[in-house]
Amino acid sequence: MKKLLLSIALVSFCFSANAQDGPSLSKGSWLLEANTGFGGGNAGVAHSAQTGIGFLSADGTSFFSVGGEAGVFISDNLALKFGLGINGSKFEDEDAVTAFTYKLGAKYYAGGQFPLQIEITGASGEDVYGEENPLWLGLQGGYAIFLSDSVSIEPGLRYNLSLNEDFSDVGVFELRVGFVVHL
Repeated sequence: MKKLLLSIALVSFCFSANAQDGPSLSKGSWLLEANTGFGGGNAGVAHSAQTGIGFLSADGTSFFSVGGEAGVFISDNLALKFGLGINGSKFEDEDAVTAFTYKLGAKYYAGGQFPLQIEITGASGEDVYGEENPLWLGLQGGYAIFLSDSVSIEPGLRYNLSLNEDFSDVGVFELRVGFVVHL
């Protein structure tokens, strides 16, 4: 696994070194993003409001998430973002349930290479959560590897702080990899 990650990083560095004009991080440009997450807790305390792509299965319980994000740069290097997704879970011997997820936040590219994010992420689904829907404050930092002026891979570390203690009082760390198209 380490060799695979090192190979990807090396190839990405070579592509980013060949970029000529620089990425589209200027006011008025857009970004489209899909994320994957690794970690994120266990079946009892999973980050339950994903707008990314993921799957987790353990001890007869399965969780999945499918979603995406978009943003518009309101100034150079600063984008307002929103995301939508569907999460689902299937517990052993029970019917599968799904929830609608959403995200609203900001992403700033410090130095044009270091994406920093702050977001509110939530979910709603009466059949999933009962009366208490999850709400999280997400803080994320990473590094943007530009494969070209319009495509980047952005590994990062994220912390999700629960804002609804009736749902969960546990924060969740995640290793995330974002795939971003800059328009």
